[in-house]
Amino acid sequence: MSLNLSKEEYKKAEEYRAWIETRLPIGKELLYLTQEDVRSIPISPEEILELTEKSLAAYSRKNADMPAKIGIHPLPGTFYHAMPAYAPEAFAAGIKWGSCYPENQKKYGYPQAEGLILFNDHLSGIPIAILDCIYVTEIRTAAVTYASIKKLASSDAKTFGMIGCGVEGRQHVKNIEKVLPSLKEIYVYDISKDAENCLIQELQGEVGAVIKKADSLETLVRNSEVIASATIITEQPEPKIKDEWITSGKTILLCDCHSLYEDKTVKRADKYLVDSIEQHELLKGYGYYPYGLPEIYAETGEVVGGEKQGRVTKDELIVCNNVGMAIEDMYVVRDLFDKALENGIGRKLPL
Repeated sequence: MSLNLSKEEYKKAEEYRAWIETRLPIGKELLYLTQEDVRSIPISPEEILELTEKSLAAYSRKNADMPAKIGIHPLPGTFYHAMPAYAPEAFAAGIKWGSCYPENQKKYGYPQAEGLILFNDHLSGIPIAILDCIYVTEIRTAAVTYASIKKLASSDAKTFGMIGCGVEGRQHVKNIEKVLPSLKEIYVYDISKDAENCLIQELQGEVGAVIKKADSLETLVRNSEVIASATIITEQPEPKIKDEWITSGKTILLCDCHSLYEDKTVKRADKYLVDSIEQHELLKGYGYYPYGLPEIYAETGEVVGGEKQGRVTKDELIVCNNVGMAIEDMYVVRDLFDKALENGIGRKLPL
């Protein structure tokens, strides 16, 4: 899909390119940012959320060029995803190449998720940066959940449940009170009790709500008004949460497709949303939704951008399925790239 810039936008794009040239000779060098470099770049949770909201709205308004991510699956339960996107509003173009190998930690001592982002000058196509994608994925994934919560959950919710206490789970809990300021209790659950303990030890002093270990998924689900899950995306759903535990008024945020929930739960939701219809239709073709998708009320960006209503009544059951989009990465990467140049972070490599 071609997205032409107006004369005014093109002028601003040229000005941005000229600004980069004062710090990085395009076509001769590119900026290389390790994961440690990326994590050291100063960016606030509020900035990340604002960038993520802009990306969601831009995608659903068709002001972005982002094909559904394609993948390969070398071993059972593993995948690589190729995620390209162009955001004309941010003058940002690039691609993320990420993998997920759930057995990595046990077998090799590596994290289960790894990957890189290639960031380009969108006026010439020249690569201008290569950076680790893990931190970018961490912060924008949680920010999509926050953006969804702002529109889909009751603002006075007192309880939040986090299923999965790994990197993403910790990132979700860390700043959840910025969108749910009335929280009193945060329930966490993970099959690894060490992961639960690590989350609580790391974050209890940073959040005002009391973080509690749920003794079961049932305990977490029954006691939480808003529930987020960031677990392994299984090739087919492996329901562990019974439909009878889900009562009206709950907001369910998925980062892991339908892996944990029964088909009847997602299909009886009063509102069912996805971040990208095209992406989820492709995933359905891969077999991730063997029972089909529920009727889709809206894309997340339509609600975030104000084109469609979010929560209207207290008793609505709302399910929002955000699997992650490259457009979110590009908005965040553009900001991180600029800040890295401004602060002298990273290493310049010959191109």
